[in-house]
Amino acid sequence: MNHTTSYTFRPELARCRECGVRKFALFNNLTDEDFKLVHMPVEDITLPKRNTLYNAGDQAQSIFTLRSGLIKLVHYLPDGNQRVVRLVKPGGTIGLEALVSECFTHHAEALQDSKLCRIPIAVIEKLDNESPRLHKQVLNRWHQAVMESDNWLTQMSTGTARERVARLCLFLHDDVTETCTVPGREDIGAMLGITTETASRIIADFRRHDLLEFKSRNVFKLDLVGLREVAGMDAADDGNYAD
Repeated sequence: MNHTTSYTFRPELARCRECGVRKFALFNNLTDEDFKLVHMPVEDITLPKRNTLYNAGDQAQSIFTLRSGLIKLVHYLPDGNQRVVRLVKPGGTIGLEALVSECFTHHAEALQDSKLCRIPIAVIEKLDNESPRLHKQVLNRWHQAVMESDNWLTQMSTGTARERVARLCLFLHDDVTETCTVPGREDIGAMLGITTETASRIIADFRRHDLLEFKSRNVFKLDLVGLREVAGMDAADDGNYAD
């Protein structure tokens, strides 16, 4: 477990109005008048792969919006094993518990090189008091996080190992690049509650049957129809993975 929080702040304010993921993120429906209320910096963060954004128990003074990359929220068991409780993709909000708790609940670690916005709680509180739009948006984000966690438990913790791996690949599919960056086998095991050996065997089997087409290191093009069949899903089920 990495207890060292290691990320880099860029000194300029995040350009929220021009942000490529703003329409998916916490500030998506704020107006120019709302932004004039913000007098504290919303800071850009670069978080390299395998580095920790925060640990469970750390003082919670900010929440975060993910602009690019992939973040896992982890619960460590007393025996040192980990269980991934949720993956956060671009546009997702991380650390919402900071609004009601002094400490973070889970460990947040980067599975890929990631870029985030750090939003001080004081900014949220000010906007929450003065902007009904943000208040509603925060409630929506909280509800979404709960739904995503429930969906994660349902989709990634039930069914056969093959079904779980197929669902994970579909969850990670990028519609823009039409590829999937598959995590390491140890991470897959922690996410899906299977052994590393089982994860390796299933990924190799998917490759042999052309469900995963190798593009570059850990990057694959998916046979979406074939993987949906393995996962016991149809095309309409993909909506369950929307951010």
